[in-house]
Amino acid sequence: MASSSLFQSPSFSLKPQKPISPPSTKPHFTTIKCSSSASSAKCRDNIRDDAHRHNTTHTHHFSAKYVPFNSSSSANDASSSESYSLDEVVYRSQSGGLLDVQHDMAALKNYDGKYWRDLFDSRVGKTTWPYGSGVWSKKEWVLPEIDSDDIISAFEGNSNLFWAERYGKKVLGMNELWVKHCGISHTGSFKDLGMTVLVSQVNRLRKMNRPVVGVGCASTGDTSAALSAYCASAGIPSIVFLPANKISMAQLVQPIANGAFVLSIDTDFDGCMQLIREVTAELPIYLANSLNSLRLEGQKTAAIEILQQFDWQVPDWVIVPGGNLGNIYAFYKGFHMCKELGLVDKIPRLVCAQAANANPLYLHYKSGWDEEFKPVKANTTFASAIQIGDPVSIDRAVYALKKSDGIVEEATEEELMDAMAQADSTGMFICPHTGVALAALIKLRNKGVIGPTERTVVVSTAHGLKFTQAKIDYHSKEIPDLACRFANPPVQVRADFGSVMDVLKKYLSKSEAPKH
Repeated sequence: MASSSLFQSPSFSLKPQKPISPPSTKPHFTTIKCSSSASSAKCRDNIRDDAHRHNTTHTHHFSAKYVPFNSSSSANDASSSESYSLDEVVYRSQSGGLLDVQHDMAALKNYDGKYWRDLFDSRVGKTTWPYGSGVWSKKEWVLPEIDSDDIISAFEGNSNLFWAERYGKKVLGMNELWVKHCGISHTGSFKDLGMTVLVSQVNRLRKMNRPVVGVGCASTGDTSAALSAYCASAGIPSIVFLPANKISMAQLVQPIANGAFVLSIDTDFDGCMQLIREVTAELPIYLANSLNSLRLEGQKTAAIEILQQFDWQVPDWVIVPGGNLGNIYAFYKGFHMCKELGLVDKIPRLVCAQAANANPLYLHYKSGWDEEFKPVKANTTFASAIQIGDPVSIDRAVYALKKSDGIVEEATEEELMDAMAQADSTGMFICPHTGVALAALIKLRNKGVIGPTERTVVVSTAHGLKFTQAKIDYHSKEIPDLACRFANPPVQVRADFGSVMDVLKKYLSKSEAPKH
């Protein structure tokens, strides 16, 4: 069973201030005005040039570098002597471990929490390059040293935080259930948040004449869609390794349409990942998988965005579907940076939700983290993007969950598909991966772990339109071994008034009276 589908910057002064007080200067915005259609075209053509001319010159220098990820210390611990420039092509530490992007927190702490809140808030909804992006509106915390002219962006991010009122009350007995629709993005998934950062850095490297001929990734669908789109925008070749017959047609067509060189390989994601590692070790192809920690810098901005959307109030819980496990760490990192820099005073508890057919983190969690982590052979799941048995970011995920007093829960195929169908019936249109997160939430509510009044955010990682075949199969009751309890198939009726009236009367008599 393949989980297929059918079918502005404000010219904000950054002069160092004492952390105890906000900056005295107020943000102001550069407005580009055009008086005719010809001048409008000129303005649009010169948006990068205009941003470059009006780029803020920082009195204080912000910087970031690669350091070995150390799960026994904080994510931004400066104790390591091993470090690399972000302009180096490096994916692992000398010991073979993961890397992390470490920011100069001392420099960032020259400004208090109110300063950063005001700065980030002042950029929302603006079109000045590149700050209209939900990622690049936090540029100082992402890639502080990149020139804005090198950035490749589709103004990703700023995705909807939806109050799932009816689903929360009807299914869960909750008043404060929210869904962060990261799938409402340029290519239909949260992967855009990280890919804008990675491809922008590659664009910078190529302008520096570094030997990078293209960018490659192994993918279960969404990563390849994001990579191919951003590379196409930059004019950079993209190479995609996909597991044959294991992703939706909607996901497959995206890299094809964007001109990627697509290899359909007779293996699973883990096999594709092994191959792309070997290839990028031999050829000057830049690795775009989450082994590369640059992507996580973009993905962490979704956490900051959630806080912004709650007027900098911290939710109690955030539930994230997990496969290769970079995203759960990215959310932790975003929340942690906001706390460390004084924007908020705590972080939410995190939940990583896994499909039971691909649940190595869940099994590790159930052991109390005591046993050595053991990869599993991932079985087929409708949540194809998280069908991963040997996740690259296992150490990052465990660290994030321990630091956030987090939980791991799993969902069977029936549970995730039923949760998806129920959510859709209340006005959403979610992907199976979000179904995993909602099914996990149902379990945690039933166990009393999450209370009825606790503000809970479910992260929806991809758009439901990428998974229409799974929905069609469910509502057609064509999935073996699944009851499809909430299926809503169309009713076949003859084309005459009497037959239509009979069917409608029967339907209306069963429908509950409207509630006001």
